[in-house]
Amino acid sequence: MSAPKFRVAISGGGIGGLMLALTIGRYSDVPIDLYEAQSEITTVGAGISIWRRTMEIMQELGLDEDIAKVATRPANPTHGFHFRRSDVPGGLEWFYQTFSYGGSSMHRRDMMDMLERHLPTTCKVHLLKRLTHYTRAENGGLELYFSDGTKATTDILVGADGIRSPTRKVMFEDIAEKMSSDIDTKRLPEYIDPSFTGCMVYRCLVPAEKLKNIAPNHPAATEMLMSCGKGKHVVSYPVSRGTQINVVGFVTDPQTAGNPLEGHWVTDVSEEELMRAFKNFEPQVQVLLQCCEKPSRWALHVVNQVPVCTSARVAILGDACHAMAPHFGAGAGQAIEDAFVLGRLLAHELTTVSNLPAALRIYQDIRLPFSTWVAEEASRTGEVYEFSLPGLYEGSDVSQIQTELKRLQQVIDEKWEWQGQEGAIAEWDEAEKRLKNAGVIYKL
Repeated sequence: MSAPKFRVAISGGGIGGLMLALTIGRYSDVPIDLYEAQSEITTVGAGISIWRRTMEIMQELGLDEDIAKVATRPANPTHGFHFRRSDVPGGLEWFYQTFSYGGSSMHRRDMMDMLERHLPTTCKVHLLKRLTHYTRAENGGLELYFSDGTKATTDILVGADGIRSPTRKVMFEDIAEKMSSDIDTKRLPEYIDPSFTGCMVYRCLVPAEKLKNIAPNHPAATEMLMSCGKGKHVVSYPVSRGTQINVVGFVTDPQTAGNPLEGHWVTDVSEEELMRAFKNFEPQVQVLLQCCEKPSRWALHVVNQVPVCTSARVAILGDACHAMAPHFGAGAGQAIEDAFVLGRLLAHELTTVSNLPAALRIYQDIRLPFSTWVAEEASRTGEVYEFSLPGLYEGSDVSQIQTELKRLQQVIDEKWEWQGQEGAIAEWDEAEKRLKNAGVIYKL
């Protein structure tokens, strides 16, 4: 492998940052510095969905066997969610959403451990290095500044540093300072600051044995469940090879959306608060929630649609670029797709210091429109689950409930179709074509 003569810095050791380092190292000898704010490579959250688009990348990178060892796969290859209307007496069977595009689930910690094991020897991990800001050097490179008072230099910076990304903040401030036509400077706070969705998310893990002891035939132990109600819904699915059940409950108040949130975004709550939030749901949900241990409440924020995700030798990916509502289970998958396309571009023999900005623009032009669309559709899909999307059934009229739910089923099926379309493998093919013509396209 020939190594382009530049150095890559990655801010953030989450799924996106690890996947980027792994991809670059798989195809080149480019030196990588990965800066992680914590004292170890760690994660928050539990379940993660692996759909066909993600598996194609894992197969391309030779990670599919590692995934198979820790993923929870249903016996039925066309499995899907069991949808129920759960806020009516006794509950109402809605429909079974079959997936023809695969799908499995795993614990987020297992994914992180796997990616960390496969980091290339060309990647040096720096712990307890929280990026605060960066500046541009005279030679076109970058100087990185960390909260411990230290600094470092690099040729390119990729911010994989989450929804509150310092890289995103400095990048847009830098663009605005240069009065770039790429952005509307009056909207700068929208691009920098995450936005509260009005949704509170309750998360917890349930030991499968605990549920089985109480309700031996409870479907949550083996199936993916979507229990819907007006303004709220509960998602559950097995993880950790079926030994645990990831339970996520959503409660939405549209009146609070977009307002600044006081207090912590994440806090531990009591089992009683969780039960109160879904007190009007059917017994099947009540039994599952009674088994939840140490629930936490998350104020769901997203990154507003950004017009660009690169500037000169700086780029952002994953949640730093498009943190989205989790209603497709696609946040991690989209970060992985970003990292794969960008990693292949940075590893390519045609990418050099002189054309780094063009390579990043190719990444932006290939990935940003699609990931932005996924984020928007994820939010709309959540509204469908909670009978809140304008123009569709709002859940109050039960006289035509079967007809209206059938209509919503068609909408949900249509919104999920993108998961069966070509993914980042095809996008990389297009990116490589553009890289070979970069001098023409971007007038180098």
